[in-house]
Amino acid sequence: MTMMLPRGIIVSCQATEAGPLAGAAFMVAMARAAEWGGAVGIRANSPEDIAAIRAATHLPIIGLYKIHTPGSPVYITPDCEAAAAIARAGCDLIALDATPRPRPNGQTLNALIDYIHAELRKPVMADCSCLEDALQAEAMGAEIVATTLAGYTAHGRPPIEEPDLELLAEMVAHVRVPVVAEGRYHDPAQVARAFELGAAAVVIGNAITNPQWLTRRYVRAVPSGA
Repeated sequence: MTMMLPRGIIVSCQATEAGPLAGAAFMVAMARAAEWGGAVGIRANSPEDIAAIRAATHLPIIGLYKIHTPGSPVYITPDCEAAAAIARAGCDLIALDATPRPRPNGQTLNALIDYIHAELRKPVMADCSCLEDALQAEAMGAEIVATTLAGYTAHGRPPIEEPDLELLAEMVAHVRVPVVAEGRYHDPAQVARAFELGAAAVVIGNAITNPQWLTRRYVRAVPSGA
């Protein structure tokens, strides 16, 4: 089940449910544009979007399924059912929340990773919030670890506006599996630095596939009263 992602840029093609780009057709267009631009992989959410993107590209797809459950803060592929749904949709590897926070219905991270390996025959990308998450996920068999959740959880790294390059360097130094840089990469110089530090790949989302976020960046530059 070992899968080596190509070295390069992975584009996260996701939209909020209430956003103007919600819908598989829009995400397929984003994925095709990313492929034309030289991306080496796609990160996508939900069985519907993944299936549609799978039919439109041969690039590797990192699949996830965001499901919000009352009583649990974990929503990135939280359980076996979510993992099975995106595996059937055609993703090549499965991304999941690898923090120690309580999961829905008493599901454990170890059991979920075991299920994905044994039943779905897919490799796992562990979305981590700190070095401890990465070490734990590696010990449980995750083939790839990522900095995805750094700055977004109470127990992990503190929130910052820029990519957590310090965590990336720590993970590269302390784990043996490939480390993917993800989270707040908004500038080519940040991407270059991530590869200098040893990232196997860099995932970019908002800076490529979120027109609202991009527009707000420019709007904030308008002088007051203009």
